Amino acid sequence: MTNVAILGFGVVGGGVARLITENMKEVTRLGGDGINIKYILDLRDFPNSPFADRVVHDFDIIASDPEIDTVIEVMGGSHPAYEYTVKALRAGKNVITSNKEVVANFGDEFMAIAEEMGVCYRFEASVGGGIPVLSPIINCVGQNKITEVRGILNGTTNYILTKMFSFGDGFEESLRDAQERGYAERNPDADILGTDACRKIAILGALVTGKLVPTENIHTEGITGIRKQDVEASARVGLKIKLLGRCIIGESGVFIMVAPFMLPDSTPLSTVSGVYNAVEVVGEPIGNVMFYGQGAGAGATASAVVGDLMQIMRSGRNCAQPIMVKSLDGVCDFDDFKAQQYIALGGVGAEQVREVFGNVQIISEGEEIAFITQAMREGDVKKKLGALGAELKSRIRLI
Repeated sequence: MTNVAILGFGVVGGGVARLITENMKEVTRLGGDGINIKYILDLRDFPNSPFADRVVHDFDIIASDPEIDTVIEVMGGSHPAYEYTVKALRAGKNVITSNKEVVANFGDEFMAIAEEMGVCYRFEASVGGGIPVLSPIINCVGQNKITEVRGILNGTTNYILTKMFSFGDGFEESLRDAQERGYAERNPDADILGTDACRKIAILGALVTGKLVPTENIHTEGITGIRKQDVEASARVGLKIKLLGRCIIGESGVFIMVAPFMLPDSTPLSTVSGVYNAVEVVGEPIGNVMFYGQGAGAGATASAVVGDLMQIMRSGRNCAQPIMVKSLDGVCDFDDFKAQQYIALGGVGAEQVREVFGNVQIISEGEEIAFITQAMREGDVKKKLGALGAELKSRIRLI
């Protein structure tokens, strides 16, 4: 019997407990052993829960119990998740997490401790919820020369943008709808400002480059500046707007970012709608591979967590683990990133725009002018906008 402890008994923790107990036949077959949820750590008591007798309030009870093989951390946030994870690993226990914040901030440290102690640290559920993407990158496609990993990494923002495109609603109206449906929190900043996607692209980037870039060094934009006019303009030229995390690996170094991008309707990521997530890996000789599915929710996230547990149980603590080091070596300045840009300006006309930006594709003119530039460096675009001196309404890059 494999004894586990669950840290946090919220939506995800409850989902993990239900999946293990309700699908015990399947997990026993896949893991080769039964699973006993011996402890559940939470500040609260749950007298009406079937797991009420497993609840404890002191982590040291778990850390000091030699029978506990694996700790499942689904608390969220960096602290005390960091302290509990270090203590569990040092006590010779495997750790599984769905917590992208703690992985993005401390994943390199956890991997080093796990290696030292001969245990496993796994975090499949930290990116993409129920989408199996991290393990395939480590085990199946990592031998390719990866040139980019990019994706729609946040279901809330994707739902909002889908609603803006499908129904012509504005940002605020679409956000309210997402909150009413339970897709967005009352305080949605982590989603709409790009913070959540930033943590996830940091993790994905670490898997394909070996370098865990600190999130404060990742250029991050959200979707709060996307307007109905931008949606209408992009539709006119066969493009859709998606919030993407991108890690681009080239000869000059690595660009890593989160920002809205305009994509052609024909591209796979442009077709991902609603609260769904997708991650696309580009490499040689494999080409383009996309992983798609539900990016959040109790069931999807619990599936990834228990999948990690199955891997540990089958491998006998010899599961494949990535190597990552926190580093900025080889990470390029975002000002050197080169792309076509959609720009909307007020107070200028086409002639003035062409004088500064050269050959552009004009999308619309009137109270404001919207156009698409040739591929340009970020730093050069900033200088040209400064020279033009017009009112900047919107600026979105293209793929």
